[in-house]
Amino acid sequence: MDRVLIPLSLAVLLALTACRTPEKKPATVITQPPPVTVAPTPKPAPTPQVTPAPAKKVFHSEKLAAMDAAIAQAISEMKLPGGVLWLERNGITYSKVSGHRAIAPQAEPMSADTIFDAASLTKSIATAPAIAMLLERGRLKLDAPVREFIPEFSGEGRENVTVRHLLTHTSGLRPGLSLAQPWQGAAKAVQLACGEKLQSAVGTKFVYSDINFILLGELVRRVTGESLDAFAAREIFGPLKMNDTGFRPGTSARSRIAPTTATNNVYLRGEVHDPTARRMGGVAGHAGLFTTANDLARFSRMLLNGGELDGARVLRAETVLLMTSVQSPAAVSARRGLGWDIDSPYSGPRGKLFPIGSFGHTGWTGTSVWIDPFSRTFVIFLANRNHPADGGSVVALRSQLGTLAAEAVVDFDFTKVPGALPRKE
Repeated sequence: MDRVLIPLSLAVLLALTACRTPEKKPATVITQPPPVTVAPTPKPAPTPQVTPAPAKKVFHSEKLAAMDAAIAQAISEMKLPGGVLWLERNGITYSKVSGHRAIAPQAEPMSADTIFDAASLTKSIATAPAIAMLLERGRLKLDAPVREFIPEFSGEGRENVTVRHLLTHTSGLRPGLSLAQPWQGAAKAVQLACGEKLQSAVGTKFVYSDINFILLGELVRRVTGESLDAFAAREIFGPLKMNDTGFRPGTSARSRIAPTTATNNVYLRGEVHDPTARRMGGVAGHAGLFTTANDLARFSRMLLNGGELDGARVLRAETVLLMTSVQSPAAVSARRGLGWDIDSPYSGPRGKLFPIGSFGHTGWTGTSVWIDPFSRTFVIFLANRNHPADGGSVVALRSQLGTLAAEAVVDFDFTKVPGALPRKE
């Protein structure tokens, strides 16, 4: 299957990057479920796996081994119970399954088809492309005020917030809704979001905010007349044959789902970990999606192919370029696309070598994807680092894997990449 790199002509690039730059994302404020005490379990060992011969021609085998070793080391340090790695370039794949998907209440080995709580990957894989579809169909405008579609999001400066501001986290809204009061339901979440006071002037500061994408999820509902999960299933996941991706997975998939933390002494398995999305019924613009490495690989290929995969066109090539080029206001230092990170404090999965202009996203539960259109490489790492309880971390591991992934690529000079963005001082 041939893959075609999106042409980055100077004229198109200048047109799409008229707005640029964001700053740093303060950690999203999320109230975690109560900690749970579990019986000690043996440290899981990574599952042995042989490097496929074709991968050796595209990737340096010693760097693939170093990626495996980095994951094994993190598992041995109890940073995560296990994970699934997927590295791909020009259709050649190296994948590795390590450790366990569950270690409590009983151990279960990780498998390549394990379904993970994607957490904030929901923003990039479901909500942002849904909004992009509505933009290219003329049902939304990027710089239109949000109040045109959600009239109650108005007053006290909120009427100046545009769709672009929400997508680039430059709206001035704080990181998350308060969970201090026992509210329930998606409608209540939207009501609370519409009453949020802006913490900074619109378009002047980058603050990573789940509230932005709660509003974007509602925007999809109001414009299309159907919920985000239904729209994404029909327009994105179905055409791309992402058969294990969606919100609120059914009981038939339960045995393949990687659990997260425990609530009321029961491990969340198929129920979203994010407490705000959970209160919203499991479908939200910021969290709630479940997916596999294979499905994310299909999505990544679609982006590298300019919006098309296996004969199914999901987005126009120019829309993909719009989403994945810098769209932040010029006053903001961090650089974000439409729902995608490019150069911000959240760009750890880029590592030290992938050029600025590559893009990706992370999820609270331990998920990440980073895509480099210049070398046509992407690296996916899925983990449930908050199982059996919060405390695990994959932040350092993600960055290490990003660096090793670029080092693994044969015959590509990452020090001189035409079209890459300059590093900021």
